[in-house]
Amino acid sequence: MERWGILVMILLVAVAMQMVDCVDEGAKEVEEWFDKLPYAKQKVTNLHFFFHDRFAGRHNITAVRVAHGSGTDKSPTSFGLVFIMDDPLTEGLIPTSKQLGRAQGLYAFSGRHELSLLMSFNLVFTTGEFNGSTLTVLGRNPAVPHREMPIVGGSGVFRLARGVASAKLREFNMTTGNAIIEYNVVVLHY
Repeated sequence: MERWGILVMILLVAVAMQMVDCVDEGAKEVEEWFDKLPYAKQKVTNLHFFFHDRFAGRHNITAVRVAHGSGTDKSPTSFGLVFIMDDPLTEGLIPTSKQLGRAQGLYAFSGRHELSLLMSFNLVFTTGEFNGSTLTVLGRNPAVPHREMPIVGGSGVFRLARGVASAKLREFNMTTGNAIIEYNVVVLHY
């Protein structure tokens, strides 16, 4: 019975969390939005922020290893290694600069012969005009200086979004693995 109690508690927390920083529209309002869509004008929004990925240290860890393959430890590319992340998105390069939101999702080392990641995450905006809205990134992230990944959707202000997230590694600590990545996002939405 204790196990069911824990599951019920997790479900209640998940429902309560959905009420925080979310778009305050129900199914009826979304349907009305879609009814007006043929008359809506498409917009282009440019976003710039820094993504702080920290999976080492004593405090503020934002990414954790959750799975690996049987040969991952012997692979030069870490093939099969999977992390779950909840990384802060900040206005500036410094981790203490104004937080704009979170990058929540996962990344997996997916290249057997080259270092490359499969990225699947949401950019969850928690302040400003995009508060409560999300953008969804899903794509390949190779180990090259400039990468681009597709924006495949969104919610709130970014309903029906599509676009490109360009990423550039700004800092990487070889000892800890902590990284700061600069993102420039161009997104089309209504």
